[in-house]
Amino acid sequence: MNVLVIEDDLEMARFIEKVLVDAGHSVECVHDGSAGLTRARATSFDALVVDRMLPEKDGLTLLQEFRAAGGTTPALFLSALSDVQNKVQGLKAGAEDYLAKPFAPAELAARVEALGRRQPAGEGPVTVLRTGDLEMNLLSRKVTRAGKKIDLQPREFRLLEYLMRHAGQVVTRTMLLEKVWDYNFDPQTNVIDVHISRLRAKIDKEFGEPMLQTVRGAGYRLQAQV
Repeated sequence: MNVLVIEDDLEMARFIEKVLVDAGHSVECVHDGSAGLTRARATSFDALVVDRMLPEKDGLTLLQEFRAAGGTTPALFLSALSDVQNKVQGLKAGAEDYLAKPFAPAELAARVEALGRRQPAGEGPVTVLRTGDLEMNLLSRKVTRAGKKIDLQPREFRLLEYLMRHAGQVVTRTMLLEKVWDYNFDPQTNVIDVHISRLRAKIDKEFGEPMLQTVRGAGYRLQAQV
């Protein structure tokens, strides 16, 4: 599952990410309510894990606005506010589940897994990613841009999938090494540069608007031209 974690405590966010990644999920973390709402609206996630007390926009408001705009992604609230009244408020705001802090890692993993089984009627897990006129079918592993088929090697496919799941965001070399190559450190290799160059040639070269951008000193970003 592709899970969005909205948690302002960086240490807690890293902990949640590790628990969920170890359980086999793909995880994106953001650290304030406004950014969380933007990401939840912009990308198709399979589940949301939302802290109640967030800067910029609190968790209740975030989820209420997301639901009011038609968002149907199942959501789990995490909060130190564990009394019945606060749990009821969270559920009424649109959450499917509510887990009090502190919590056991196994329970968090199990509850997120349960969210994946609570897809809205008529909907299933995300199987197609789209960024502009670029489309990736995760089941058939077919990639097209403007309707034209693009042939990718397995690692190129995995790299593009990660970039598409984080479309519009800058992803660092470290993120790519950890999530696409499963490296926990930078081995001083040009493997990323080589694959980015190959991928750019396939998805951008024959099309009018380049989508795969190099952000100097930061990393890379896949973004459709507006």
